[in-house]
Amino acid sequence: MSKKGKVLVAMSGGIDSSLAAVMLHEEGYEVIGMTMKTWDYASSGSSKKETGCCSLDSINDARSIAVNLGFPHYILDIREEFGDYVINHFTAEYLDGRTPNPCVLCNTHIKWDALLRRADNLGCDFIATGHYAKVRNENNRFVISKGIDDNKDQSYALWGVSQKSLARTILPLGNLYKTEIKQMARDRGFIDLVNKSESYEICFIPDNDYRGFLKRRVKGLEEEVAGGNFVLQDGTVVGKHLGYPFYTIGQRKGLGIALGYPVFVTEIKKASNEVVLGLDQDLLRNAMWVQQLNMIKYENLQGKLLETTTKIRYNDDGTPAQIIQEDNAMKVIFHEPVKAITPGQAAVFYEGDDVVGGGWILSSFTV
Repeated sequence: MSKKGKVLVAMSGGIDSSLAAVMLHEEGYEVIGMTMKTWDYASSGSSKKETGCCSLDSINDARSIAVNLGFPHYILDIREEFGDYVINHFTAEYLDGRTPNPCVLCNTHIKWDALLRRADNLGCDFIATGHYAKVRNENNRFVISKGIDDNKDQSYALWGVSQKSLARTILPLGNLYKTEIKQMARDRGFIDLVNKSESYEICFIPDNDYRGFLKRRVKGLEEEVAGGNFVLQDGTVVGKHLGYPFYTIGQRKGLGIALGYPVFVTEIKKASNEVVLGLDQDLLRNAMWVQQLNMIKYENLQGKLLETTTKIRYNDDGTPAQIIQEDNAMKVIFHEPVKAITPGQAAVFYEGDDVVGGGWILSSFTV
């Protein structure tokens, strides 16, 4: 039995999670690797070749690392719970006129929960992943903070992880740069990992065509929602669209309409099957409501104002904002207008490098 303890490592077969397992093994932890199969590509109806974290090649790559270093490796089939929760939510959000973020949902409600249950079954003290972020215990709270590599920081995707889960979470890559991880892999002879391409698509939509996925998933959807109106900010009808679920806030390309000047989707109205178009500046808002909060650094901020930097999407640099919690919703007032605040996406509040908390964007407005 290792003095460090036993840790269950989520191994996707990619370089980051593989090196996380390698590092913990070298530090003296008793490591068990686990690869989660979340999706069956054949079920997506996509013609694209199976790649990414659920492919047989990725599973074999993860197992090869475990065999090479002499620790156990298991495959965990969570396709049913993934489909029931993540994919059903993904579909329902688009049908509700919102734009979901399935990767955040999967991290917080599927992968962490699934790992912890199996960790308990295997007698593991901890779980670990290859995310570029950090976690620490401060003032009886487990706090997530940004990884030092700004180009790879993944703290945004972890706002929903519970305190109970964070108490047993190790994030080995938070203090490393991607270049260092690649060099570590080279030094250990894992050249295939260095050369392996990384996938950024949604795992269950390998062709990156969410509209095609929705049409295959919901029979008759195309006929049901087709023929709604494109309208301007003042309600003027300027054309017909293919159906409100097939558009997202901020979209410019692929609208199939020419007005002689650039227009963007500024609002989606499910009830009337209308897609509102406007100019670039019509996308600007300086306030929003965020719901279904998960607080990280502080247990709650009821009635308190806090200055933060708030991100409204993964690749957002963040904007200074004042937040105030009202029950399980957060009112966010930005210090300058923000473009394309999108209901259904995650909003994450930062105090310096620390994640204060996050939630799902409900609506935006101007004050």
